[in-house]
Amino acid sequence: MKPFRAAALQMRTTRSVARNIDDLLALAGKAVGEGAAFLQSPEMSNILERNRAALFDAICDEADDPMLAAVRDFARARRVTFHVGSLAVKSGDKIANRGLLVGPDGEVVARYDKLHLFDVDLPNGESWRESNTYSAGQCAVVAPLGNATLGMGICYDLRFPYLFRALAEAGADILTAPACFTRQTGEAHWTVLQRARAIETGSFMISAAQGGTHEDGRETYGHSIIVDPWGRVLAEGDDAPGVFTAEIDPAKVVEARQRIPTLKHTRQIEVARAGFPASKAAE
Repeated sequence: MKPFRAAALQMRTTRSVARNIDDLLALAGKAVGEGAAFLQSPEMSNILERNRAALFDAICDEADDPMLAAVRDFARARRVTFHVGSLAVKSGDKIANRGLLVGPDGEVVARYDKLHLFDVDLPNGESWRESNTYSAGQCAVVAPLGNATLGMGICYDLRFPYLFRALAEAGADILTAPACFTRQTGEAHWTVLQRARAIETGSFMISAAQGGTHEDGRETYGHSIIVDPWGRVLAEGDDAPGVFTAEIDPAKVVEARQRIPTLKHTRQIEVARAGFPASKAAE
């Protein structure tokens, strides 16, 4: 399998879809200039807006999304594969947080709607209820990426190892979690989770991220990252917009999985409730 250069495009998405398109295409052009054949943007590339009504007013259906149209044109013109980490697109009375893989011919190869919604209360007082606005996806997705296979995840999905194992067991050797991680959770967990998912599955992880203070007031951690199947960080940003590239050699996946073949050693586990009172042990 032939190696290729991948680029994680770190953004600081605004409330203006038009401005975000310009920013993304500028980063994409820089990445192609550095030899990247696979480009990935972060979660919520097209808009970041906490006000629900304003968000609905600013977005549209996937078929009419202007950022997707611009990405498709770019991919076709430059003959690159472009993974839009996610877009906010209308889905009935809610919004889909949708990742899209666009091939070098400009056609959409795969779609993935974020499975796990971020409904949390953080120690610093931040509270998020994505389920109030977004609809959750219903299935995991793998898609061809040249001679390799891409497994698609988004942000909070990163905390659920079973998803990434399922993707790897379905043939994915490159896994993704493009994100809009909060600064607080990112500082605590981002890098270690990325490395863990790579190590557990013997896969590459490529995760472009949002970084910095956004127009809607949120702070995101950034640190777009590319990790190899042995858990080594090949590229990582800070919190500023930029392009972060690394060579992806699918042969390294084969090598890592031969060294430690955990995917072949999966067992179905039953848990014994030892030491509990009889009434509890039977539950």
